[in-house]
Amino acid sequence: MSIFGPECELCEAARMSEWFYEDEEMWIAECESCAVPMVVWRTHDPHPPDDVRERLHAKLLDIVDLHWEMEVRIDDNMRTIPDHYHAHARPRTGFYGHGMRRTN
Repeated sequence: MSIFGPECELCEAARMSEWFYEDEEMWIAECESCAVPMVVWRTHDPHPPDDVRERLHAKLLDIVDLHWEMEVRIDDNMRTIPDHYHAHARPRTGFYGHGMRRTN
């Protein structure tokens, strides 16, 4: 369940970009800063248990497979928002996703 942090952008979950998936545990959208798919754990905590982290990463990779033609790496270095767990699917050889080829 989500614990709403009043000053946390990820808890707010504003639809500032395209969303690809959501359920009670997570949401996946395009990161507005770097234009790559990003999974966000709905719980305001930077340290999910291993089983939760595995589910978040697996769903993120499923979404990438559905919408992009690219090899990715999971980057969960939370640079800008370090107190709320999220991870990006970055191009294997890059950082930003501008111009990534979509399948649909």
